[in-house]
Amino acid sequence: MDIRESNANIHRDAWVEINLSRLAENIELIKETLPKDKKILAVIKADAYGHGATMCAPVLLASGVDYLGVASVDEGLDLRKAKIKAPILVLGAVPAWAIETAVKNDIQIPLFTDEHLNACEELFTRQSVKTKAHIKLDTGMNRIGVSEKNALDFIKRVRNSAAVELKGIFTHLANAEYEGRTAEQVKDWNSVISNTDTSGLMLHILNTAGLMTYDVPSNMVRAGIAIYGLYPDLAQSAKKIEGLKPLMSLKGRITNIHEIKAGDGVSYGYSFIADKDTKIATIPIGYADGVSRGLSNKIYGSINNHKIKQVGNITMDQMMFDITGIDAKTGDIIELINDNLTIDNWAKILNTINYELTCRLKVRLPRVYVR
Repeated sequence: MDIRESNANIHRDAWVEINLSRLAENIELIKETLPKDKKILAVIKADAYGHGATMCAPVLLASGVDYLGVASVDEGLDLRKAKIKAPILVLGAVPAWAIETAVKNDIQIPLFTDEHLNACEELFTRQSVKTKAHIKLDTGMNRIGVSEKNALDFIKRVRNSAAVELKGIFTHLANAEYEGRTAEQVKDWNSVISNTDTSGLMLHILNTAGLMTYDVPSNMVRAGIAIYGLYPDLAQSAKKIEGLKPLMSLKGRITNIHEIKAGDGVSYGYSFIADKDTKIATIPIGYADGVSRGLSNKIYGSINNHKIKQVGNITMDQMMFDITGIDAKTGDIIELINDNLTIDNWAKILNTINYELTCRLKVRLPRVYVR
C-alpha cells in the first residue's frame, strides 16, 4: 500500500486517513452516468471538503476531470503553488482588488457586477491582460450573481469588453430536492441561455444533487460531495449513483486504559456514570479536532472489529470509550469513522450535513494518504 503523510512533523496518535484509490473510482462511477461529451468540474473548495486539495487534485485530473472549483483566490493559489496547471474557477465572490492576483496566476473568476467588470477593464488598461471569467447568474439562490432580468445586458457588455475573455456561464441550484422549485430556476436558466450566443462557453448549472436528478441544457457539471464518496440528502430519493465509497476514515491510538468502579463518572460534568465496573480507554481526539461535543455519549468506535461506545463528554483534545470485556492495550487503534461507522450518522445526530463535518476534521489532524 502506498502511504503518504501530509503533516510528517506532527507527533500525535490521531489522524485522518484518505483513500485516493476510492477517489479515482468515484470519478469513474460519476463519468459513467454522464454523456461522454459532458465535462466535469471537481469542486475542491474548503481543502477538498477536508480531504486535502493539493493531494486530491492530481488524482482527479488523472481520472479525467476538466476543471477544478475553489471558493477563493487563495485556494486557487495553493493549487498553483502545488504545480497544478489545470483550469481553476473561483466559485465565490472575488474582491475587485484580488482580480489582478487571479489573472496573474491564471485563475478564472465569476463576474456578476459592474464593479467586477470595471476592475477588469482598469486592469486591462494598466497591464494589457485579459481576465478569464464565467458570468454567474442568480436564478433563485439569492446569494451572488446577476439576476435573470439583467443577465442579457450584462453578458452583452462582457462580450463587448476587450478586458475579459469569457469562458462560461453558470448558476447554482438552491432546492435540488424540490422539483417544482428547481423547475423555476431551470426556466430562468434556459431563458438566458437560449437568448445568448454560447458558442465556446462552458455552461454549468448542475451540482452533485442536480446531476443525479435532472437533465438540463449544459456541457459541464460540478461534482462536489459525490467525488468524496458521500451523498447529498437528495440522493436518498433521487437517481443515486451506486457504488460510491467514502475516502475518509478517522483513527486514534489508545493512550491510556484504566478501570473504574460502579458509580464513578467519566469526563467533565460526569455525563456518563458507570453502572458496573468498567474499562475505559482514552484516545487523543476532541472537539478542537472537529468532533463536536454534541456527539458526546451518542457515537461509537471500533477496535479489533468490536463496536464500542464513546462515554463521557468529549473534551477539547481527548475522548473516552467503554472497552469492557475487550482485549485491548495502549497503542491499539480505535476507528471513529469507517465504512460501518459513517459520518452521515454523526450528521443525523447533530441535525446537519456530512459536508460540514468533513470540513471540520481538517482543523489540526494530520492526513495520511493511502492507495
